[in-house]
Amino acid sequence: MQIVFLGLPGAGKGTQAISITEVFGIPHIATGDIFRAARKEQSELGTRVSEYLDKGLLVPDALTIEVVRDRLSKDDTKNGFLLDGFPRTEPQAVALEAMLQEINKPLTHVLYLEVPKEELLQRLTGRLVCSQCGASYHVRLNPPVNEGVCDRCNAELITRKDDTPEAVAVRLEENLEKTKALVAYYDQQGILRTVDGTQSIEQVKQAINRALTEAKA
Repeated sequence: MQIVFLGLPGAGKGTQAISITEVFGIPHIATGDIFRAARKEQSELGTRVSEYLDKGLLVPDALTIEVVRDRLSKDDTKNGFLLDGFPRTEPQAVALEAMLQEINKPLTHVLYLEVPKEELLQRLTGRLVCSQCGASYHVRLNPPVNEGVCDRCNAELITRKDDTPEAVAVRLEENLEKTKALVAYYDQQGILRTVDGTQSIEQVKQAINRALTEAKA
């Protein structure tokens, strides 16, 4: 089961990714995480990634594909993977598709967690993120058991600087058109599964499981 996970910031991908990886036994591969891992390895590939990240630059598509290919060669991806954060544009999707065909791991599903922009604005301006493990919470929709403390690792929860209403509105608008293009691209291929992300966390989890199971069947 090879999955690409799409959704605008605040749609709840982080929360649902944990469930998907547990239910289907596949790793959650977030491009930000594999970039950081590549840097720590101090390999030739990691050094090339660091040259861009250290300057605050975006990692080029071709190099990103190399990093993803390297990550997908690990043993834990033998039963599939959940790819999150890449592709972000249609050209990246085309490049990813070609690479996955080369390594004989073509996409089987593309999940789109759909939430209206107006609700995303409300969600993101109340979001809390764990300073250690990156788990996401919300002061109203998904609060931690203990205020200000992560349920998973007990680290401090923080509000990101780019989660102000003004910054959120700009970020959503930038991502909206790119996401629409990807949704249309994968819909044409017949592997897109859209899930209503306005439901409760448990309802979304169940809807995702049904979408993946029915598509697999």
